[in-house]
Amino acid sequence: MSMRSRPPLSINLKLILLLFFFLSIFMLVIKSGLQSSQNRPSPVAQTHVSNLTEEPACPSLPFTPSCTKTPPSLANALIHYATTNITPQQTLKEISVSARVLERKSPCNFLVFGLGHDSLMWTALNHGGRTVFLEEDKAWIDQIQERVPSLEAYNVQYDTKVHQAEELMKMGMEEECKTVGDPRFSKCQLALKGFPTEIYDMEWDLIMVDAPTGYFNEAPGRMSAIYTAGLMARNRQEGDTDVFVHDVDRVVEDKFSMAFLCEGYLRKQEGRIRHFTIPSHRTRGSRPFCP
Repeated sequence: MSMRSRPPLSINLKLILLLFFFLSIFMLVIKSGLQSSQNRPSPVAQTHVSNLTEEPACPSLPFTPSCTKTPPSLANALIHYATTNITPQQTLKEISVSARVLERKSPCNFLVFGLGHDSLMWTALNHGGRTVFLEEDKAWIDQIQERVPSLEAYNVQYDTKVHQAEELMKMGMEEECKTVGDPRFSKCQLALKGFPTEIYDMEWDLIMVDAPTGYFNEAPGRMSAIYTAGLMARNRQEGDTDVFVHDVDRVVEDKFSMAFLCEGYLRKQEGRIRHFTIPSHRTRGSRPFCP
């Protein structure tokens, strides 16, 4: 992700981001305490354990008098952001867009294209759910997981280049790219087919596209990532998927998000991030690719 080459932000902005993060967690706890546990969706079990403790983890939020231990995902995040000068790539206002959706939907299934300095934050905000990261740089995964082995990340490869974007856009307008189905069996050249099987088998409630690298001509670009995120959202059994695309100030992210996530599904843009809400197309076979 491009954030790794960015210089640290000022200490004042870092403090503001940390304060917002802590307040978001606090509000999540308060809101969870007011909701009945039977009304919450059943979270997918985490496949990794905290690197901070080997004791049994407390139940998911809300806290109870018999269990007041800090959730492992939150403890990891607090320690990480308190001991680093590196802040997330997204601004406070940009983070707020997806944080508000997570506050409403978590615990849920959250797929993130990219592994970065904000990954612990997303995992903590989705406490009790499953947050999975797809990253192109294997060495970067090893470096992050050495410090935080609890993060669930997979190395994935992309076979496109930014300079192919115009050609790929033309391909995306062909009829086979408007057909909704499992990306593994799609005839569209934009569909990504090399992910681990469980990525395709899972129905994702949120998808964040903040990778792969896309700021120079020979970089993979996010053309296929954006298209595949939209295809996964349309192919779920029922319900909506919230899809976020970062860096929409760049040509590829701007044009491909509007073309394949659709302007009609756009809910909000704040700075360089766009939020789309895409409904299932399997429950209504006559639904057009874009409204």
